[in-house]
Amino acid sequence: MSFPSGITAPPPPRHPEKARRPDNPIPRKPDWLRVKAPGSPEYQATRRLMREHALNTVCEEAGCPNIGECWKQKHATVMILGRVCTRACTFCNVATGRPDLLDPHEPRRVAEAVAALGLSHVVVTSVDRDDLGDGGAAHFARTIIAIRSAAPGTTIEVLTPDFLHKESALETVVDAKPDVFNHNLETVPRLYAEVRPGARYFHSLRVLDQVKQLDPTMFTKSGIMVGLGEDKTEVLQVMDDLRAADVDFLTIGQYLQPTIKHHAIARFVTPEEFRSYRSFALGKGFLLVSASPLTRSSYHAGEDFARLRAARAAKLATVG
Repeated sequence: MSFPSGITAPPPPRHPEKARRPDNPIPRKPDWLRVKAPGSPEYQATRRLMREHALNTVCEEAGCPNIGECWKQKHATVMILGRVCTRACTFCNVATGRPDLLDPHEPRRVAEAVAALGLSHVVVTSVDRDDLGDGGAAHFARTIIAIRSAAPGTTIEVLTPDFLHKESALETVVDAKPDVFNHNLETVPRLYAEVRPGARYFHSLRVLDQVKQLDPTMFTKSGIMVGLGEDKTEVLQVMDDLRAADVDFLTIGQYLQPTIKHHAIARFVTPEEFRSYRSFALGKGFLLVSASPLTRSSYHAGEDFARLRAARAAKLATVG
Protein backbone atom coordinates (compact mmCIF):
# COMPACT_ATOMS: atom_id res chain seq x y z
CA MET A 1 0.00 0.00 0.00
CA SER A 2 1.30 3.46 -0.89
CA PHE A 3 0.67 6.61 1.15
CA PRO A 4 0.19 10.21 -0.05
CA SER A 5 3.17 12.54 0.05
CA GLY A 6 3.98 13.68 3.57
CA ILE A 7 2.13 10.78 5.20
CA THR A 8 4.18 7.92 6.54
CA ALA A 9 3.07 4.35 7.03
CA PRO A 10 2.06 3.43 10.58
CA PRO A 11 4.69 1.51 12.56
CA PRO A 12 4.32 -2.28 12.55
CA PRO A 13 2.52 -3.74 15.57
CA ARG A 14 4.77 -4.71 18.46
CA HIS A 15 3.09 -8.05 18.95
CA PRO A 16 1.41 -9.20 15.72
CA GLU A 17 1.12 -12.76 17.04
CA LYS A 18 -1.06 -11.55 19.93
CA ALA A 19 -3.59 -9.63 17.83
CA ARG A 20 -6.14 -12.44 17.81
CA ARG A 21 -5.75 -13.31 21.47
CA PRO A 22 -8.75 -12.57 23.71
CA ASP A 23 -8.56 -9.45 25.82
CA ASN A 24 -7.42 -9.89 29.42
CA PRO A 25 -8.44 -6.85 31.47
CA ILE A 26 -5.58 -5.45 33.55
CA PRO A 27 -6.48 -5.28 37.25
CA ARG A 28 -5.71 -2.24 39.36
CA LYS A 29 -2.33 -2.48 41.08
CA PRO A 30 -2.21 -2.67 44.86
CA ASP A 31 -0.43 0.05 46.82
CA TRP A 32 2.77 -1.95 47.19
CA LEU A 33 3.28 -1.91 43.40
CA ARG A 34 2.90 1.84 42.86
CA VAL A 35 6.05 3.65 41.70
CA LYS A 36 6.81 7.26 40.84
CA ALA A 37 6.93 8.25 37.19
CA PRO A 38 10.53 8.73 35.98
CA GLY A 39 11.81 12.20 35.29
CA SER A 40 14.86 13.08 37.40
CA PRO A 41 17.80 14.92 35.76
CA GLU A 42 19.90 11.76 36.16
CA TYR A 43 17.20 9.71 34.44
CA GLN A 44 17.14 12.14 31.52
CA ALA A 45 20.96 12.08 31.30
CA THR A 46 21.00 8.27 31.19
CA ARG A 47 18.30 8.29 28.52
CA ARG A 48 20.28 10.74 26.40
CA LEU A 49 23.42 8.64 26.69
CA MET A 50 21.58 5.53 25.50
CA ARG A 51 20.25 7.51 22.52
CA GLU A 52 23.65 8.98 21.70
CA HIS A 53 25.15 5.49 21.55
CA ALA A 54 22.13 4.09 19.66
CA LEU A 55 21.57 1.42 22.29
CA ASN A 56 18.46 -0.47 23.31
CA THR A 57 17.61 -1.19 26.92
CA VAL A 58 15.36 -3.88 28.35
CA CYS A 59 14.33 -1.26 30.91
CA GLU A 60 12.38 0.55 28.18
CA GLU A 61 11.50 -2.30 25.85
CA ALA A 62 10.05 -4.49 28.59
CA GLY A 63 8.43 -1.60 30.46
CA CYS A 64 10.28 -2.17 33.75
CA PRO A 65 8.59 -0.43 36.70
CA ASN A 66 11.98 0.34 38.28
CA ILE A 67 13.35 2.39 35.40
CA GLY A 68 13.05 5.72 37.23
CA GLU A 69 14.95 4.48 40.27
CA CYS A 70 17.64 2.62 38.34
CA TRP A 71 18.30 5.27 35.71
CA LYS A 72 18.51 7.92 38.41
CA GLN A 73 21.54 5.93 39.59
CA LYS A 74 22.79 5.59 35.98
CA HIS A 75 22.11 1.85 35.99
CA ALA A 76 20.70 0.80 32.63
CA THR A 77 20.45 -2.80 31.42
CA VAL A 78 21.63 -2.87 27.83
CA MET A 79 19.76 -5.12 25.40
CA ILE A 80 21.93 -6.28 22.52
CA LEU A 81 21.20 -8.16 19.26
CA GLY A 82 18.53 -5.66 18.21
CA ARG A 83 15.13 -4.79 19.61
CA VAL A 84 12.96 -7.44 17.89
CA CYS A 85 12.69 -10.93 19.38
CA THR A 86 12.10 -14.13 17.44
CA ARG A 87 10.12 -15.67 20.31
CA ALA A 88 6.57 -14.81 21.36
CA CYS A 89 6.40 -15.30 25.12
CA THR A 90 2.97 -14.28 26.38
CA PHE A 91 4.33 -12.32 29.35
CA CYS A 92 6.91 -10.17 27.56
CA ASN A 93 6.54 -6.67 26.11
CA VAL A 94 9.63 -6.78 23.87
CA ALA A 95 8.62 -6.47 20.21
CA THR A 96 8.36 -9.70 18.22
CA GLY A 97 8.78 -10.37 14.52
CA ARG A 98 11.57 -10.41 11.95
CA PRO A 99 14.73 -9.00 13.56
CA ASP A 100 17.16 -6.54 12.03
CA LEU A 101 20.59 -7.45 10.72
CA LEU A 102 23.22 -7.86 13.42
CA ASP A 103 25.13 -4.63 14.12
CA PRO A 104 28.88 -5.42 14.27
CA HIS A 105 29.62 -2.09 15.97
CA GLU A 106 27.20 -2.60 18.85
CA PRO A 107 29.74 -4.20 21.26
CA ARG A 108 31.98 -1.14 20.95
CA ARG A 109 29.10 1.26 21.59
CA VAL A 110 28.00 -0.72 24.63
CA ALA A 111 31.53 -0.55 26.02
CA GLU A 112 31.73 3.20 25.40
CA ALA A 113 28.43 3.77 27.21
CA VAL A 114 29.52 1.64 30.18
CA ALA A 115 32.73 3.66 30.44
CA ALA A 116 30.86 6.97 30.12
CA LEU A 117 28.43 5.99 32.88
CA GLY A 118 31.29 4.92 35.13
CA LEU A 119 29.52 1.71 36.09
CA SER A 120 31.05 -0.62 38.64
CA HIS A 121 28.70 -3.41 37.47
CA VAL A 122 26.75 -3.78 34.23
CA VAL A 123 24.02 -6.17 33.08
CA VAL A 124 23.88 -7.09 29.39
CA THR A 125 20.86 -8.97 28.09
CA SER A 126 19.37 -9.61 24.65
CA VAL A 127 16.38 -10.59 22.61
CA ASP A 128 16.16 -14.19 21.42
CA ARG A 129 17.77 -14.60 18.02
CA ASP A 130 16.73 -18.04 16.79
CA ASP A 131 17.55 -16.85 13.27
CA LEU A 132 21.30 -16.75 14.01
CA GLY A 133 23.43 -19.86 13.80
CA ASP A 134 24.84 -19.36 17.29
CA GLY A 135 21.84 -17.53 18.74
CA GLY A 136 24.01 -14.43 19.18
CA ALA A 137 26.57 -16.08 21.47
CA ALA A 138 29.61 -14.65 19.64
CA HIS A 139 28.04 -11.18 19.84
CA PHE A 140 27.70 -11.60 23.61
CA ALA A 141 31.36 -12.63 23.80
CA ARG A 142 32.49 -9.64 21.72
CA THR A 143 30.47 -7.32 23.97
CA ILE A 144 32.07 -8.76 27.11
CA ILE A 145 35.55 -8.39 25.61
CA ALA A 146 34.84 -4.80 24.52
CA ILE A 147 33.64 -3.83 28.01
CA ARG A 148 36.72 -5.41 29.59
CA SER A 149 38.87 -3.25 27.32
CA ALA A 150 37.00 0.04 27.79
CA ALA A 151 36.12 -0.37 31.48
CA PRO A 152 38.45 -2.93 33.06
CA GLY A 153 37.16 -2.24 36.57
CA THR A 154 33.54 -3.02 35.68
CA THR A 155 32.12 -6.41 36.60
CA ILE A 156 29.87 -7.94 33.97
CA GLU A 157 26.62 -9.86 34.31
CA VAL A 158 24.99 -11.44 31.28
CA LEU A 159 21.32 -12.42 31.08
CA THR A 160 21.20 -14.73 28.08
CA PRO A 161 18.63 -16.55 25.98
CA ASP A 162 18.50 -20.34 26.21
CA PHE A 163 20.50 -20.90 22.96
CA LEU A 164 18.10 -23.74 22.11
CA HIS A 165 19.58 -26.01 19.38
CA LYS A 166 22.70 -23.79 19.11
CA GLU A 167 25.73 -26.04 19.43
CA SER A 168 28.71 -24.61 21.35
CA ALA A 169 26.93 -21.29 21.92
CA LEU A 170 27.02 -21.64 25.69
CA GLU A 171 30.73 -22.40 25.67
CA THR A 172 31.36 -19.27 23.61
CA VAL A 173 29.76 -17.02 26.24
CA VAL A 174 31.31 -18.79 29.23
CA ASP A 175 34.78 -18.65 27.63
CA ALA A 176 34.45 -14.83 27.53
CA LYS A 177 34.37 -14.91 31.36
CA PRO A 178 31.42 -12.82 32.51
CA ASP A 179 31.35 -12.46 36.29
CA VAL A 180 27.72 -13.60 36.54
CA PHE A 181 25.80 -15.83 34.14
CA ASN A 182 22.05 -15.35 34.41
CA HIS A 183 19.38 -17.27 32.59
CA ASN A 184 15.80 -16.93 33.80
CA LEU A 185 13.43 -19.89 34.10
CA GLU A 186 10.63 -17.29 34.26
CA THR A 187 7.89 -19.64 35.53
CA VAL A 188 7.06 -23.15 36.70
CA PRO A 189 7.19 -26.07 34.21
CA ARG A 190 3.39 -26.55 34.08
CA LEU A 191 2.95 -23.06 32.61
CA TYR A 192 5.71 -23.21 29.98
CA ALA A 193 3.47 -24.16 27.05
CA GLU A 194 1.26 -21.18 27.79
CA VAL A 195 3.75 -18.58 29.05
CA ARG A 196 7.00 -19.48 27.31
CA PRO A 197 5.99 -21.64 24.33
CA GLY A 198 9.27 -21.32 22.44
CA ALA A 199 11.36 -22.58 25.37
CA ARG A 200 11.79 -25.84 27.30
CA TYR A 201 11.97 -25.85 31.10
CA PHE A 202 14.51 -28.63 31.44
CA HIS A 203 16.68 -27.21 28.67
CA SER A 204 16.86 -23.91 30.57
CA LEU A 205 17.79 -25.81 33.72
CA ARG A 206 20.49 -27.64 31.77
CA VAL A 207 21.92 -24.31 30.56
CA LEU A 208 22.51 -23.26 34.16
CA ASP A 209 23.90 -26.66 35.10
CA GLN A 210 26.28 -26.65 32.13
CA VAL A 211 27.65 -23.23 33.03
CA LYS A 212 28.77 -24.63 36.39
CA GLN A 213 30.29 -27.65 34.69
CA LEU A 214 32.22 -25.43 32.27
CA ASP A 215 33.37 -23.02 34.99
CA PRO A 216 32.61 -24.00 38.61
CA THR A 217 33.83 -20.59 39.82
CA MET A 218 31.33 -18.58 37.76
CA PHE A 219 28.35 -17.19 39.65
CA THR A 220 25.03 -18.37 38.22
CA LYS A 221 21.68 -16.71 38.66
CA SER A 222 18.08 -17.30 37.64
CA GLY A 223 14.71 -15.71 38.21
CA ILE A 224 11.01 -16.43 38.10
CA MET A 225 7.83 -14.37 38.10
CA VAL A 226 4.89 -15.18 40.33
CA GLY A 227 1.25 -14.28 39.86
CA LEU A 228 0.95 -16.17 36.57
CA GLY A 229 -1.14 -19.01 37.98
CA GLU A 230 1.51 -21.10 39.75
CA ASP A 231 1.08 -22.46 43.26
CA LYS A 232 3.46 -22.51 46.22
CA THR A 233 4.40 -26.17 45.81
CA GLU A 234 5.46 -25.56 42.22
CA VAL A 235 7.60 -22.56 43.20
CA LEU A 236 9.35 -24.61 45.89
CA GLN A 237 10.03 -27.35 43.33
CA VAL A 238 11.63 -24.81 40.99
CA MET A 239 13.88 -23.77 43.88
CA ASP A 240 14.92 -27.40 44.37
CA ASP A 241 15.60 -27.79 40.65
CA LEU A 242 17.79 -24.69 40.62
CA ARG A 243 19.74 -25.82 43.66
CA ALA A 244 20.32 -29.19 41.98
CA ALA A 245 21.96 -27.17 39.19
CA ASP A 246 24.05 -25.36 41.84
CA VAL A 247 22.57 -21.94 41.02
CA ASP A 248 23.86 -19.29 43.44
CA PHE A 249 21.35 -16.47 43.20
CA LEU A 250 17.56 -16.52 42.84
CA THR A 251 15.26 -13.59 42.04
CA ILE A 252 11.47 -13.69 42.43
CA GLY A 253 9.21 -10.83 41.37
CA GLN A 254 5.57 -10.07 40.59
CA TYR A 255 4.39 -10.52 37.00
CA LEU A 256 2.90 -7.31 35.65
CA GLN A 257 0.71 -7.54 32.55
CA PRO A 258 1.95 -5.17 29.79
CA THR A 259 -1.25 -5.03 27.70
CA ILE A 260 -4.70 -6.60 27.51
CA LYS A 261 -3.33 -9.02 24.89
CA HIS A 262 -0.69 -10.45 27.22
CA HIS A 263 -1.03 -13.29 29.71
CA ALA A 264 -3.53 -12.41 32.41
CA ILE A 265 -2.42 -11.70 35.97
CA ALA A 266 -3.77 -14.54 38.09
CA ARG A 267 -3.26 -12.60 41.32
CA PHE A 268 -1.03 -10.10 43.10
CA VAL A 269 1.31 -11.89 45.50
CA THR A 270 1.59 -10.09 48.84
CA PRO A 271 4.86 -8.77 50.31
CA GLU A 272 4.44 -11.27 53.16
CA GLU A 273 4.39 -14.15 50.67
CA PHE A 274 7.54 -12.85 49.03
CA ARG A 275 9.27 -12.78 52.41
CA SER A 276 8.19 -16.37 52.93
CA TYR A 277 9.60 -17.41 49.54
CA ARG A 278 12.88 -15.72 50.41
CA SER A 279 13.12 -17.65 53.69
CA PHE A 280 12.41 -20.94 51.94
CA ALA A 281 15.02 -20.24 49.25
CA LEU A 282 17.73 -19.29 51.72
CA GLY A 283 16.96 -22.46 53.65
CA LYS A 284 17.52 -24.47 50.48
CA GLY A 285 21.06 -23.13 50.14
CA PHE A 286 21.05 -20.21 47.69
CA LEU A 287 23.86 -17.78 48.43
CA LEU A 288 21.57 -14.83 47.75
CA VAL A 289 17.83 -14.36 47.24
CA SER A 290 15.96 -11.25 46.13
CA ALA A 291 12.20 -11.68 46.46
CA SER A 292 9.79 -8.77 46.44
CA PRO A 293 6.92 -7.46 44.29
CA LEU A 294 9.24 -5.14 42.34
CA THR A 295 12.23 -7.48 42.08
CA ARG A 296 13.56 -7.85 38.55
CA SER A 297 16.63 -9.69 37.23
CA SER A 298 18.88 -6.64 37.13
CA TYR A 299 17.29 -4.63 39.94
CA HIS A 300 20.08 -3.54 42.35
CA ALA A 301 22.39 -5.93 40.46
CA GLY A 302 25.58 -4.11 41.44
CA GLU A 303 24.86 -4.11 45.16
CA ASP A 304 23.65 -7.71 44.92
CA PHE A 305 26.86 -8.79 43.20
CA ALA A 306 28.92 -7.40 46.09
CA ARG A 307 26.69 -9.32 48.52
CA LEU A 308 26.99 -12.45 46.38
CA ARG A 309 30.78 -12.38 46.53
CA ALA A 310 30.70 -11.78 50.27
CA ALA A 311 28.27 -14.66 50.78
CA ARG A 312 30.53 -17.05 48.85
CA ALA A 313 33.58 -15.91 50.80
CA ALA A 314 31.75 -16.43 54.08
CA LYS A 315 30.59 -19.91 53.01
CA LEU A 316 34.10 -20.93 51.93
CA ALA A 317 35.54 -19.65 55.22
CA THR A 318 33.02 -21.76 57.13
CA VAL A 319 33.78 -24.86 55.08
CA GLY A 320 37.50 -24.26 55.46
